[in-house]
Amino acid sequence: MHAPLLLKIPFHRAEIGEEEIAEVVATLRSGWLTTGPKTKQFEADFAAYVGAKHAIALNSATAALHLAVEAIGLQRGESVLVPTMTFAATAEIVRYFDAKPILVDCHEDDFNLDCNHARAQAAAAIARGEKLRAILPVHYGGRVVDMAGVRALAKDFDLRVIEDAAHCCPAQYRDNASAPWKSVGAQSDVCCYSFYANKCITTGEGGMACTDNDALAERMRIMSLHGISKDAWKRFTSEGSWAYEIIAPGYKYNLTDIAASIGLHQLKKADRLRVEREHVAKAYQQRLADIPEIIAPGNDANRIHSWHLFVIRLRLDHLTIDRAQVIDLLREAGIGTSVHWMPLHLHPYYRDNYGYQPADFPVATRLFPEIISLPIFPGMSDHDVAFVCDTLATIVAQHRQS
Repeated sequence: MHAPLLLKIPFHRAEIGEEEIAEVVATLRSGWLTTGPKTKQFEADFAAYVGAKHAIALNSATAALHLAVEAIGLQRGESVLVPTMTFAATAEIVRYFDAKPILVDCHEDDFNLDCNHARAQAAAAIARGEKLRAILPVHYGGRVVDMAGVRALAKDFDLRVIEDAAHCCPAQYRDNASAPWKSVGAQSDVCCYSFYANKCITTGEGGMACTDNDALAERMRIMSLHGISKDAWKRFTSEGSWAYEIIAPGYKYNLTDIAASIGLHQLKKADRLRVEREHVAKAYQQRLADIPEIIAPGNDANRIHSWHLFVIRLRLDHLTIDRAQVIDLLREAGIGTSVHWMPLHLHPYYRDNYGYQPADFPVATRLFPEIISLPIFPGMSDHDVAFVCDTLATIVAQHRQS
């Protein structure tokens, strides 16, 4: 067997400092390992950071999305607008309720949900007699979607808005150059964040559901721990009681104090980490600008991008090799990459169960074979960026169509 290839530049490397390590050790020594005071502090700090009234710490962003659609009362047979250019979780939580995800195409420039196509899909669903309940916009790679368009859709079709902000900590937007800046989640019913290992800030595994709605927050909090009326940490403190009641068949989605201990210090670094990723992104943009076979992501003056992802497009009609071969050659050079994502309509489940065809989503279908996510993380040096870009330049030069 061949030894695994050691990458010179991995796709992602989390920045974990001595502060996180010391906090975890202190938690282990405290004897309180599951949801407790560290989790409550993380919730309070995160709510203040994003400007939300409530923050519920959970074991994943998938859990946050699941609890959010449960809290708004999604029912069997109802429909939800979901971008096709997203990870599995955004649509699968709709299927948990035997509801229907209505997929929506994306924009070519930022891969975000196309509100015009969403409007057409919504109108078609209404014409078929379907009950539309919500829209789940995803902020692709950390660049905020057209929230003005999402809000208009929600108003016109009486939809609840649940933001999938798994890539956004932090990210901000404004509707135009004269409008005030807003954090993601500022104009939705619930906003869901991810703290998975490769996200902008991490707890290893984890997520957060944020809302200003008291009723939604209370429902999500109760359903996050078996539908129990009092959470574990309150029951075992001096203010608590042994007594509890189950008011609904809930889930086991709570975040542990061990994970929250990491999150407390990651959150304090969130702004600096974003600036460092932005520095890497700008370096990529500058170095890739002169390679005609590659389209790099652009900037938007009305967006503060989290730069969770840096996704390039290959001009395949200029090359004699495909995306998979480029990825293989990058890996042979010691560079880790990924692909975000195969659009949902191309997966067998959604194709076979809903009859979605590639032609139904022409932009996402065309973009998918072209995209590669390059390494981007805090601590990535200018030398690292130069190595990635020089390697790409060599690959395309060697496989350029004559």
